[in-house]
Amino acid sequence: MGEPAGVGGELTLQAWASARERTGVFFAIDDPDRLRALADHLKIDAPIAEITEPGQAGDQFDRALPVLAERLSAPVTPGKPDPANAAAVTQAIARAVHLALDGTAAGVVTNPIQKSVLYAAGFKHPGHTEYIAELCGGNEPVMMLACDALRAVPVTVHVSLRDAIASLDVATIIAKGRITAAALKRDFGINKPRLAIAGLNPHGGEDGALGTEDRDIVAPAVAALRAEGIDAWGPAPPDTLFSPRARQGYDAALCMYHDQALIPVKALDFDGGVNITLGLPIVRTSPDHGTALDIAGTGKASPQSLVAAMVAARQIAANRARGG
Repeated sequence: MGEPAGVGGELTLQAWASARERTGVFFAIDDPDRLRALADHLKIDAPIAEITEPGQAGDQFDRALPVLAERLSAPVTPGKPDPANAAAVTQAIARAVHLALDGTAAGVVTNPIQKSVLYAAGFKHPGHTEYIAELCGGNEPVMMLACDALRAVPVTVHVSLRDAIASLDVATIIAKGRITAAALKRDFGINKPRLAIAGLNPHGGEDGALGTEDRDIVAPAVAALRAEGIDAWGPAPPDTLFSPRARQGYDAALCMYHDQALIPVKALDFDGGVNITLGLPIVRTSPDHGTALDIAGTGKASPQSLVAAMVAARQIAANRARGG
């Protein structure tokens, strides 16, 4: 469902109406009355078929968007989130995860949530990913941002740049490198994954002249990954790592902080970027954008990233089924 006052509902409707041949069969966990009203308001040709169990989705999918009902507690005004609906948002996530864990669903695609609203209602997790990881038994989640041209993994994520630098250590880089290499094999079918490890400082620190983190933290982590048999190289100067020629030399880039990973992905393919959670027992993807409250209910939001997230989930699930 995502944030009911955001663009998630209209994107789900548009994905069914315009791209269901690409996505394969999916169902929404959402309030069917909300989706019907939204489809009518935006004139999206997406009939709603309320289902009582996921197995009914395939029978309905060609003619209507199947919806497993998660009723909202309060009416929805686009652009104006209401904490009264927070419980339905988190319950939709939990139901989706449990359906994926028991094999009823092949994977989970999450629409964006409005974290501040969930926090106001008592949500104790930083976001979707941490909540899903807890529901999955406490696995260590790793965030990958991906588009056709680039896969990038931030080592530190939603912290200030000052805290990101202070918290950077050899063990964390090694752990995320291992998870990324394993996911490239399992989820993407890459038999011999290649990791490029970005440096932190300009020019990779110039052997300590421009900062010692690359020499003292990043380089030892790269050496340890290589000693484990992982094809990793770096620290790579970040200002050249994402050029077209450089991108041909690796399957994923391990980046030292949030924006170092997200800026190049969004610059290369803003509408087609996908957030993929690595290291979980389930398949989980999401669009690489937020709730877009300022344009919610207007029909202006593009469904491309959500569709890309659905396609990615389908491909990853197929790779896992093949033993990738």
